[in-house]
Amino acid sequence: MELLKKDFYFDLPQELIAQDPLADRSASRLLLLDKKTGETEHKVFTDIVDYLHTGDCLVLNNTKVIPARLMGTKSETGAAIEVLLLKRREGDVWETLVKPGKKAREGAVICFGDGLLTGKVIGVVDEGNRLIQFQYDGIFEEVLDRLGEMPLPPYITHKLADKNRYQTVYAKYEGSAAAPTAGLHFTNELLKRVEEKGVRIAYVTLHVGLGTFRPVKEDNLQNHHMHAEFYQVTQEAADTINSTKQSGGRVICVGTTSCRTIESAADEQGKVLAGSGSTEIFIYPGYRFKVLDNLITNFHLPESTLIMLVSALAGRENVLSAYKTAVEEQYRFFSFGDAMFIK
Repeated sequence: MELLKKDFYFDLPQELIAQDPLADRSASRLLLLDKKTGETEHKVFTDIVDYLHTGDCLVLNNTKVIPARLMGTKSETGAAIEVLLLKRREGDVWETLVKPGKKAREGAVICFGDGLLTGKVIGVVDEGNRLIQFQYDGIFEEVLDRLGEMPLPPYITHKLADKNRYQTVYAKYEGSAAAPTAGLHFTNELLKRVEEKGVRIAYVTLHVGLGTFRPVKEDNLQNHHMHAEFYQVTQEAADTINSTKQSGGRVICVGTTSCRTIESAADEQGKVLAGSGSTEIFIYPGYRFKVLDNLITNFHLPESTLIMLVSALAGRENVLSAYKTAVEEQYRFFSFGDAMFIK
């Protein structure tokens, strides 16, 4: 059956897009969706512990968002330029997204923070992204921490008061241009309660690229090409997930990024293999999940690859019906919004 982008459209009032995080991470609402029946229930996020069982495995993405948005000026003219770090190519050369691009021709020098950091455009690559060679004194990460801002998604217009609120409490390995937002609901206390219940936790890493916010341009989903993202699965995480499956426990991913990681790392028999690589996996209805059983996720944009992934697990009609309910019940949407547990 041919699937079209418009099959995943739903009407979302602008005011339901959460602009600020809640003071208490775990105070978000939680919509339970039964993937078989389509039935929904309304809870709060701390209730998630009641739906996790001894012997289950919770898979978390421990990537860390870097403060990748830099506001600079062009050395020659003083014109304002915004640079978004996408990925480190080698050493101090980064692939970046520059606005306005026409001011960042090859050879242009951009100055940040009164000269604490300077960058020279040394090349233009795919989709007009710029390669920039940076110069600075000291440690790049420390300079970035001083000068950079969190690269919030385009639909969030408010400034973030506390950088850590766009970071999970278990964020460890720097490299993401966006947060794995389903994990933002967990506090250390809540994770402790989960472990005390006999639920095992497996940490995997997928560095989220900005392509996660790119709209699907193709009408026919089969023509859409996903951006590549780096992932890593340790032997310990692979063993934890595989032994959970063998003993009849459920593998529950926190977020679409954790899901894409383990599905990319699994062989055809559903065994997760340790290792690292680049994934362009695109999951939409018709996909057969090899490892994942259940998913904790946020509410996603209409016609996005994320709502398509969720629909692959719970069925398009069930998901669109649940989203309609969420809109009626005034749930908060997107990165700082409420959560859904597909059980």
